[in-house]
Order: sequence, then structure tokens, then C-alpha cells
Amino acid sequence: MTMRAMQSEILRLKKERGVLVLAHSYERREVVEIADVTGDSYRLACAAKNAKEREVLVCGVRFMAETVKILSPEKRVILSEKNAGCPMAEQLSAEELAKLKEIYPHAAVAAYVNTTARLKALADVCVTSSSAVKVLSRLDAKEILFVPDSHLGRYCRKRLPDKIFYFYEGGCPVHLQAQKSDVERMKAEYPEALLLAHPECRDEIVDAADYVGSTSGIMDFVKTSDATEFIIGTENTIAEHLRFEYPEKKFIPLSEELVCADMRLTTLKSVLNCLSSGGEEITLDEPLRLAAKRSLDKMIELGG
Repeated sequence: MTMRAMQSEILRLKKERGVLVLAHSYERREVVEIADVTGDSYRLACAAKNAKEREVLVCGVRFMAETVKILSPEKRVILSEKNAGCPMAEQLSAEELAKLKEIYPHAAVAAYVNTTARLKALADVCVTSSSAVKVLSRLDAKEILFVPDSHLGRYCRKRLPDKIFYFYEGGCPVHLQAQKSDVERMKAEYPEALLLAHPECRDEIVDAADYVGSTSGIMDFVKTSDATEFIIGTENTIAEHLRFEYPEKKFIPLSEELVCADMRLTTLKSVLNCLSSGGEEITLDEPLRLAAKRSLDKMIELGG
């Protein structure tokens, strides 16, 4: 079956079954094209919550599907690929976080949304890369234990000098592939290009960037910018999507190593199989779901 034939069959099946298809921005172009909503994990969860459909197919990784289920327990949530995990979300266990809370008993726990439901259940508030500074600035706590991404945490600390931060030294293994030498090489080759970086990148890359923001933020920046050349410091599918959206502009990946293997697991065949045979349903025990929902609710309250 050709790519277009698979896309047509997916569009037919999702309409016939009344399934909402969500795709993270890091997914392949052909997967994004058949999705009803594309964006970061939080936008996808909110879209699912507000949608009329009772069944949701998440083209992304496991923590994203869990977040959808936490906010929409009445809906049937399917993960496009059962093996699609997130190394950062899984690098800190609930038991390890419990020990950190004992070490820093006066600190509020801020958990990046890129975490498992079990970690969200132990957190006081969740944050996204786009909302972290705003949420933490409004959080009624002087001390903050930020997990698991210390790079996003340090990005927040620089902008919130009145807060005291403690970190778990975790991070995204994909974004950490980019090095300062990549910036130097790309800036030398493309001196007029603006560097746009995700805050999960190393500090020296964030400090060198012309713009720092979430995946959605980077794409919005390009939309309103008069510049014509951009070095993209996040997962390389973003450069691919931007080339499609703005063919008159030039987009250069900061590093060819910025590839999320877990996101690439989802293919059109994955989506077609889920719509044909059901796929893996995400389930959460109700006490765990409610505990995890509290930190997400706090994020919504403080971040809007």
C-alpha cells in the first residue's frame, strides 16, 4: 500500500469510528498530515479533554498518552506504538523522587510534564517548557525541587533569582547530543542565521541562542520573524516541518544527531494498525490518576 493510500484509509477509518488522532510535533510529516491536532504534549492533552470524540489515538510517547488519560478519564486512550517511551520521563523513579523529597523537605516539587504518572503523583506542580517560568514565578514556594530536566530547571533559575532551586541531574538524551562545537560550526557556515533552541539543550547552547522556547514557541517565532535563515536546535523533524510550511526560508538542523528514536517508531502503518485492530489502551488506577491530576491542575491554575 502506498503512503497516500494508507493516509486515505486512516482518514476513512478515523471518521468511521469517531477517533480523534493527536500527533506530537516531533512525529514524521506523513503522520502529522493525518492528525486532527498537532502540538506539544500539553496542547494534545487539552485538545483531547475538550473534544467530543470518546476515543483518542496518541501518536507520541507513553507519558503523553498517560497525560491525556489523566485529564480525560472517561475516554478510551490508545498509544500508537507500545514501545514508544521517553528516556527522560523514565530516568527518575518514584522511589528516587521520594528520597529527594526527604533531602529537601521544604521544597515544592516541580515536575516537567515529560514524566510518568507516578512522578506527577508525587509532585506539587507540573510545568511545560513554555509555561515553566510563568508557573514557578506564581508558585507560593521559595524553594523548588525541579525534576527531571536540570537544563530546563537552570533556565528557570536564571529568570527567577528570588527562588532557590535544587535539581535532579537529568535531561533529554536527544537534546544533549548537541554541543557547543555544533553552534560554532553552524554559525561559521551560516553567519546570518538565527539560532532557535529548546531549553532542554545544554546551557551553553541556550546562552548562545537568539531565541529559546518550546517546540510550539520555535515554530511561532519563525512565523512572525522577518529572518530567512534559522538554525534549529531541537528534534530534527521540526526543521522538516518548517521547510514544508515556509519553503521560501532556510532551516538548518543544529546537529544531525538530534533525532528521537522513540518518536520515529510511529509510522502510518502503526496508526492504521491501531485503527484496524484497536492498539494498546492506556489505563491508570483511579487513586494514581487523581494524585497525578493534582499537579496538572495546579499548572493550569498558575499558567492559564
